[in-house]
Amino acid sequence: MSTTLRKLAFVFAVAGLLASVLAAYTHYRMLADAGYVSFCDVSAAVSCTQVYASRFGTFAGIPVAVFGAIWFALATLLATAGVVAVPDVRESVSGYLFAGSTIALAVVLYLGYASFALLGIVCVLCVITYAAVIGLFLVSGAGTSLPMSSLPRRAIRDLKVLVASPVAITLTLLLAGAAASTLAFFPRDEAPEPGPESAVEEAVAQARGAEPTATQRSEFERYYTAQPRLPLVVPTEGAKVLVVKFNDYQCPPCRQTFMEYKDVFAKYEAVQPGAVRLVLKDFPLESECNSSVTTDLHPAACEAAVAVRLAREHGRTEQLEQWIFDNQSRLTPQLVREGARDVGQVTDFDARYRATLDAVKADIAYGRQVGVTATPTFFINGVRISGGLPPVYFDQAIAYEIARAK
Repeated sequence: MSTTLRKLAFVFAVAGLLASVLAAYTHYRMLADAGYVSFCDVSAAVSCTQVYASRFGTFAGIPVAVFGAIWFALATLLATAGVVAVPDVRESVSGYLFAGSTIALAVVLYLGYASFALLGIVCVLCVITYAAVIGLFLVSGAGTSLPMSSLPRRAIRDLKVLVASPVAITLTLLLAGAAASTLAFFPRDEAPEPGPESAVEEAVAQARGAEPTATQRSEFERYYTAQPRLPLVVPTEGAKVLVVKFNDYQCPPCRQTFMEYKDVFAKYEAVQPGAVRLVLKDFPLESECNSSVTTDLHPAACEAAVAVRLAREHGRTEQLEQWIFDNQSRLTPQLVREGARDVGQVTDFDARYRATLDAVKADIAYGRQVGVTATPTFFINGVRISGGLPPVYFDQAIAYEIARAK
């Protein structure tokens, strides 16, 4: 590997490390403060915290950003060795980086697909780490002339050099200690994690647009039935299944679940009228009505919540919700007012805005009581589902609850 490529590898490793550490800090603040909004929460479509709050933001209860920071710290040590170590070690560094970045590339491709395709949200810090991994992969690949089969033999030889260097062994032990301490003591999501959950989440992540196997359905049912049930102060009105959705009309996953679940609710209403009841609760991420929000991530969310409430009196809820989600990317407070008038038939929006906003605030307060920190959050007969499920599993959960009621 040439001197230029070694320096480029070091730059990519440090850039990835800084982005990963900042991402881990952001995730920590998000866990510690339900109202925290990071600097990279630019809009509904560009938001770090919404990605971190999704099911793709953690692995085994630990933020993915923590694993990224550990990996980039190791890559930075290797890249440093590629610049300052003895020639024999420098010769091997490109091979180590290429092997590690090949594995990391597969991980970031999956995470990028989850973020862009499944969630429809761009995470700026995530994109920086993706670019750093790709850069390391390309640079180390271009600078590697050794056969990869020789790496195990070289690793044994280089370990002997490492042990003989007080500086190298000290840095390695510090990294290992810091990694172990971070993994052991970093705050976890308090939601319970029964045994089959990781397998279920992997199946769920791949289930959109694909029919799950019988094994995947069985794993999901075992996961679902192991979840605790939270009693909600929401009337069922005789329904066997009560679905409560905490919603933000400028939240992309809220739009996605709205579109995907319409057919599920329609099916049950056709075959078992009244068996499934959907109750919408407002949880806008806007400081005007949500005091826990310090930066207005969704500047028209409070107006949208009020508009839908007022449209309900005219029997125009579904029409206005559809219009709002169809125009989600360009919503402004003024555009919401126009939609409320033209689609929701609301002629007294401004006159009734403040009074109706108090009802929205009541939903937000109740959401905090039951542990809502992000949207959408569903409760299916008290079983909490954060971020939603692919339609096939959402349907399976409702079918299970109907059978359970019998």
